[in-house]
Amino acid sequence: MTDSTTAENHAPLAVSFKLLLALYSIIPLCLIVQWVDSFALQGALLAYLPSSPSHFILFQVIFGTPHILASAILLSSNKEYMSFYQKKILWMTVAIMLFFAVGSQVLSYLVLYVLVTSWTVYHVLKQQHGVGRGIYKIPTWAFYSLLWLSILAGLAVYMGIFLKDTLDVQQTEWVKQAAGGLVLCLLFTTFWCQTYITTRFGKIFMWANSSLIFASFYLYVQEYYFLAILIPRLVHDATAYVFYVAHDVNKHQGHPQNFIYRCAAKVKLNVFVVLPLLSFALTYLLQVYGDQWVAAISEFFFGMEIRQAITVGLIGYFSLMHYYTEAFTWKFGSPYRKYIRFKP
Repeated sequence: MTDSTTAENHAPLAVSFKLLLALYSIIPLCLIVQWVDSFALQGALLAYLPSSPSHFILFQVIFGTPHILASAILLSSNKEYMSFYQKKILWMTVAIMLFFAVGSQVLSYLVLYVLVTSWTVYHVLKQQHGVGRGIYKIPTWAFYSLLWLSILAGLAVYMGIFLKDTLDVQQTEWVKQAAGGLVLCLLFTTFWCQTYITTRFGKIFMWANSSLIFASFYLYVQEYYFLAILIPRLVHDATAYVFYVAHDVNKHQGHPQNFIYRCAAKVKLNVFVVLPLLSFALTYLLQVYGDQWVAAISEFFFGMEIRQAITVGLIGYFSLMHYYTEAFTWKFGSPYRKYIRFKP
């Protein structure tokens, strides 16, 4: 474990929990949008919104993929990190290849989709509750009760939204009832866990995390699917960027330690914007042009067109690797943590 003195020396910029909590303001904002649209605009916005944020290419460029690529850039551009984690990365790469090579032959697309989706929901909510755990300071059993109810309820909402076109009326109702029951259990558990928290800020942060599920479920029932997915996606992605930028500022400001920040220093690019700018630009190129380029090249050299090699293949690989590596790269004892500290 990295001691506090070492962390202080390496991390002059501290992560603010108040800033992290402020990201949850997207919850009331989305609820206000839904209320205004429902009661004042007679659903004009709802008629325009897609059923999922992924249907907007702009949304894909802004949310989801950029923070995944930022995570990959952070890991791969620092030699000491790659050296430290190379065995885990290699084994996970092999595991992903084998899983899809075998799974695509013996499992249906729906089963594969549910498995990957479950890991996605777990990753998103584990990050948010993981950040909050040091603030809640509740018993371990209480924390995991809160976490797993959030994950199960979130997964039910996610399935209800993304599989709605494949479910019949009865199945849709079952999913909605299951989600409602889990949300109700989460509500009672949040009240229960609140009794163990001694600080007002800790209680607010816990309720903010539970509200990710409450708000998404409400918007799902109201059929504002875009807003239901937007809330946890924005909070998760923005939280990740707070850590990535804080890490890179503490590691590279004034003494760039890899080629990316050495190039940025030469053109006098502020260290705060390097990783976000690079990850957003790379996301745009891959999402908008990646599949076209690969299809054209494969057609030219091999006489066959390889489709979705980037948006499904490469970005899918980075996504799964991101879910895996983020589970341990930010824990105590990780080389990342030398460059992260928190404001009291």
